[in-house]
Amino acid sequence: MFSHTIFRRLSRLSGALALIAAVTFACARVLHVNPTTVSLAYLLAILAVATWASLTEAVLASIVAMLCFNYFFLPPVGTFTIADPQNWVALTAFLVLAVTASNLSATARRRAAESSDRRAEMERLYNLSRALMMAEIGEAAAARHLAREVASVFDLKAVAVFDRRSGEVERAGPEDLPIGESKLRDAAVQNTELDEKGVTALPIRLGGSPIGAIGVFSRSISDAALRAISNLAAISLERARTLDLASRAEAARQSQELKSTLLDAVAHEFKTPLTSVKAAASALLSGVQADPTATELLTVIGEEADRMTTMVSEAIEMARIEAGELRISQEPRAPAELLSAAVRKIEPSLDGRRIEVSAASGLPLCSADPAMFRTVILQLLDNAAKYAQPGAPVSLGAEATPEGIVFSVADRGPGIREQERERVFEKFYRCEKDRQRIPGTGMGLAIAREIVQAHGGRMWVESSPEGSRFCFSLPLATGRMPS
Repeated sequence: MFSHTIFRRLSRLSGALALIAAVTFACARVLHVNPTTVSLAYLLAILAVATWASLTEAVLASIVAMLCFNYFFLPPVGTFTIADPQNWVALTAFLVLAVTASNLSATARRRAAESSDRRAEMERLYNLSRALMMAEIGEAAAARHLAREVASVFDLKAVAVFDRRSGEVERAGPEDLPIGESKLRDAAVQNTELDEKGVTALPIRLGGSPIGAIGVFSRSISDAALRAISNLAAISLERARTLDLASRAEAARQSQELKSTLLDAVAHEFKTPLTSVKAAASALLSGVQADPTATELLTVIGEEADRMTTMVSEAIEMARIEAGELRISQEPRAPAELLSAAVRKIEPSLDGRRIEVSAASGLPLCSADPAMFRTVILQLLDNAAKYAQPGAPVSLGAEATPEGIVFSVADRGPGIREQERERVFEKFYRCEKDRQRIPGTGMGLAIAREIVQAHGGRMWVESSPEGSRFCFSLPLATGRMPS
């Protein structure tokens, strides 16, 4: 390569000197023109040299042309002596003009070549970005694909990409990088650049933080193009990661949707025979006259059918919530009216347990779906009835607070341990000490909280050894806080 470059420069220099010699011979031996015409001819020859050779050849041609002009055309001819002082001025002006013209021509040619190179780089960068953005590949193959595309588009000897997430180095190109993998890793970890043995390594940054590094074995790519490649690499790796996340999210969504659909279908299939069992037990129970054993068995059948119906209903409701089918129709309602309507609906199922309601009639209106509100109260009252002391009343209240209307259901049970107070709202979770003693599915509180959150409120629990108090807030209908 080095000898080839020298040969090219010697060839250009020989051609420049040959052109000056030809102009000298033509003007001195053939055309016999005056010095002014000769100087113009030399100037044209030097401009021609500057267009196809480098600045060095053009300057050397200018000096040789000045010497020839002095020797062959300025008196006394045949010597390098100048008799007339005015010719010194003319000769100096010719040399300055020739060198300046050579410099301008060489600069223009160099800029044209640089512009052509930058245009070619831009086209390659466009092709690279197109290849990277159109590839639908996952995070595992992103670094390998990136290395191959960079090596192919820019025709590089060697390319290596280090991905910090996987910890692997992917290579591409006909040769190996002259530097070790450890230096490429250091460029990523230390967020530094490397230029060694013809290899340029840059960190791949995303939001200022390095997520990897890319090393290329080439001297022909500009710094701007290298940084553009680094930026495209960051976008490509992050896009692959995003595609993976989106794919996993879609798979999870489809799995959850399938699970909810199956649960909903199975729940409905259970509900129909349970209704028939309940109806048959009730019919037989009404016809039993004096057999206490049959009466007891039929009563148990009816109670268990009711319990299973409740479980199936909760499963259906949870399936709808998880499938995103929960529909809330909020309207302005008085808190006291909501509570009284819920109590009237629920009270027959509480087996005579007393409910103490405390809600002032002058409370601001809240925004609620009455049917969904009753579902929340039902779940909380059912939960309180299970855990309260036998015969102990359940307190139901409402009050105005800065975050809206807060409703509460309090029991006089054993309380909830502090580490379990948040977990009781999780789906299927039940307190350890009550799993065997008290029946339930662990879905009631989860359903209640989802409904409250759909209203724009929140639910929490306050507990002590004297009992637990479940609270939830609903926004004001007017959007104003109570004074």
